[in-house]
Amino acid sequence: MKKVIGTEKRPIKLWLDDIENSTLAQARNLANLPFVYKHVAIMADAHPGYGMPIGGVLACDGVVIPNAVGVDIGCGMCAVQTSLTSVDQDVLKEILGSGKSAQGIRSTIPTGFKHHKKRQDEALMPDPARLDKVKKSIVREQFQAGCKQLGTLGGGNHFVEIQLGDDGHIWLMIHSGSRNLGLKVATHYNKLACRMNEKWRSEVPPKWQLAFLPLDSGKAWDYMTEMRFCVDFALANRTLMMARLKEAVQEAVAGAGGGEVFFDRFINIAHNYAEMENHFNKNVMVHRKGATRARAGEYGIIPGSQGSRSFIVKGKGNPESFCSCSHGAGRVLGRKQAQRTLDLAQEQKRLDEMGVLHALRGKHDLDEAAGAYKDIEIVMENQKDLVDIDVALTPLAVMKG
Repeated sequence: MKKVIGTEKRPIKLWLDDIENSTLAQARNLANLPFVYKHVAIMADAHPGYGMPIGGVLACDGVVIPNAVGVDIGCGMCAVQTSLTSVDQDVLKEILGSGKSAQGIRSTIPTGFKHHKKRQDEALMPDPARLDKVKKSIVREQFQAGCKQLGTLGGGNHFVEIQLGDDGHIWLMIHSGSRNLGLKVATHYNKLACRMNEKWRSEVPPKWQLAFLPLDSGKAWDYMTEMRFCVDFALANRTLMMARLKEAVQEAVAGAGGGEVFFDRFINIAHNYAEMENHFNKNVMVHRKGATRARAGEYGIIPGSQGSRSFIVKGKGNPESFCSCSHGAGRVLGRKQAQRTLDLAQEQKRLDEMGVLHALRGKHDLDEAAGAYKDIEIVMENQKDLVDIDVALTPLAVMKG
């Protein structure tokens, strides 16, 4: 921990030195909520979000806040260790789908706003029976559309990355979430919370964007049920993409005369969700928005950018962070700001000199350039009391959403 701010109703505990004003203002709002428990934890990668900073951890007594989870419910990371110890660029291009065969994951994993044209196997979806007690289920309304979204990457900072670990193995990593399904659920319940808070004349100002649902209301548990479905859907989404990435790796390696590739150590962790947990001997609703759970001995993933290292980590279970850590490097420039201010040639040169097959083609891609993100090495240094590094991963090839 770097600093504690004690000027609000509850303390704000910071794992960074350079918090910007808008992020700090949002953290102050959290610390003044009437139901905040103990303190607010702000991770080393924090930057502004809607209502709550991305990189924030908030424990609440008796309520759940949809905006403290966000619109990409269940967004997270998965990573797999392979038996490969090296891979050349021709094979990497075949895996991505930019090689001679023009196959690879670009033909099997839709990106951006694209979905599959055909519904994927419903057996891969989470069981919808859990939704039977939800009076107006958004997930049920969107279920068939969700079957076409399954196994799709999305846009923004979502990515597929092939990396070389300092354990000597090639790793596969995917960052994605619950797609439009999570957005629909989040939007519906946040609007519902806003209407209910207005009706109750809630003391939480609407401009804070932190409307809440009391846990003793049926609407809160409807939200929790649908949110948990979206978390599981996001995992199913990453799992299907990982299966198709594995197939592309095996085909590309075989095509280059290599043998069978084996896959081990599947790690998955979400960083946008709320869950009832016990902290300081009390059951509270812990919201992690752009933050990763890091219980003692629990494996997690902290990505950098396409021009910096990522990390497989092991949690230390620090109670001061509610057993949490950062979910990545965190933005230092907003998307439009990055597109306006970063130099395309310089950012491309940085990646080319690293030997990374990258996704930086034009000025519109600069919002995901390495220069748009904080220094991951500083982020990791700032949270040494939260996690230990298990494997450091250097990027080799990237497909962005």
